[in-house]
Amino acid sequence: MARGPLTYPEDRNLSVDTIAAGAADLAPKGTQASDDLLALILTSLDDDKAEEIVQIDLRGKSSVADHMVVCSGRSTRQVTALSEKLAERIKPVVGRSPKIEGKAQGDWVLVDAGDVIVHIFRPEVREFYQLEKMWQDPSADGPRAN
Repeated sequence: MARGPLTYPEDRNLSVDTIAAGAADLAPKGTQASDDLLALILTSLDDDKAEEIVQIDLRGKSSVADHMVVCSGRSTRQVTALSEKLAERIKPVVGRSPKIEGKAQGDWVLVDAGDVIVHIFRPEVREFYQLEKMWQDPSADGPRAN
């Protein structure tokens, strides 16, 4: 009678635990948590008088984040203040401070909240880079000339 490899109960437990831990790491991000974070960010920016707030759904387009938000502040001071207030409101929700780039200059501040990336621009800088156009659905522009 052929027998399989010798196994011990603790091997099975370790394997099940290891598989469960690995599956948790590979599980897709919770879309509800991502959507809740997006709602918090949009509310925060609106409350603090950010202008021309645009949200872009990145699911299926990028593995970096689920959502991108682009908005403007009227001045370098407001751009900086928007990013600081946003970071204060995000920290208790995600359990850590979001990464912030560009705050010292105040022309274009990037707030990386994990599932949501926020770009806060001065209007002139936003117009120059036109970041939204890069992620825009080509079919939304209408017919294109060849």
